[in-house]
Parts: sequence; C-alpha cells; structure tokens
Amino acid sequence: MNPTSRTYGEVAVGDPLPELAIPLTRTLIVATAIASRDYQDVHHDPGLAVERGSEDVFMNILTTNGLVDRYVTEWAGPAATVKAIRIRLGAPNYPGDTMVLTGAVTAKHDEDHRVEIAVRGVNDRGVHVSGTVAVRLPAADPKAADPKAADLKAADPKKGT
Repeated sequence: MNPTSRTYGEVAVGDPLPELAIPLTRTLIVATAIASRDYQDVHHDPGLAVERGSEDVFMNILTTNGLVDRYVTEWAGPAATVKAIRIRLGAPNYPGDTMVLTGAVTAKHDEDHRVEIAVRGVNDRGVHVSGTVAVRLPAADPKAADPKAADLKAADPKKGT
C-alpha cells in the first residue's frame, strides 16, 4: 500500500500500475455480494447458480467495481479523488480463480489535475473487467505545502512524516 499520495506532476502518460493478484474465494464472492445488498441467488447459492446455467456462484459487478477502485486508489494514495469509474464485464470470476489487475496512465488533464487510467482484470477464463478510471491527484505533496508540517519536520525529522 502507498502511504503517501502521488502528485499530478510525478505521473506521466504510459506509466504502468503494479499488478495486483486477487485470489477469489467463495467467501469473498458471497460476502461482497451480500455487503453490497445484491441478493441475487447466482452470487450466493451454488445450486441455483448452476440451475440458471452458471458453473458456480460468480462475482457481482459492484464487487468488481470496488476492486477496481481499490486497485487505483492504492496506487494513487489517500489524497486522490476518484472522479469516474467506467467498466465493462467479460468472463465471470468464480471461486478458486485469481484475478490479476493491471493498468496504465493513458491521459493527463492539466486544468483539473485529472489522470485517466486504463484498467484490466484477467483470470484464466479471459478478461473479467476492462475500463477506465479518472482520478484527481494533488498538485504537490500536501505535507510539503503545509508550513506546520515543514516546521515540525525541521524541529524533529522523525515527526511529520
């Protein structure tokens, strides 16, 4: 996890995000569907999911959206603001799969310090999710711009970091 935020100036078009592998357990798929109030049986009842033509229960779109958000915000840091997430689903995520998220910066918008990131999540069946995420990054390190933090750091270099 990135404890500090990336700034707009330190990001360039083409910068890759680090891969994130997410092991998908039955518990994760069921619990996140219920936590997002998606009570459709295909997300928590294996027997009914198979009856409806699925191999097993599968991840819902709200969970996928949340994992994409997590992926980008862990890279961007706590001062980033997510402005938009646009995703499209493909292959299902089933228990036992591992989804690997990858991404890259595709655009920068100077007027509002917004960065666009292309994101893709793949499992052994193919592409589960693809899309873009727009985040606004701070212009500069917030701690560097805070005179109190600078004074504190000058007085004691171990503080204020």
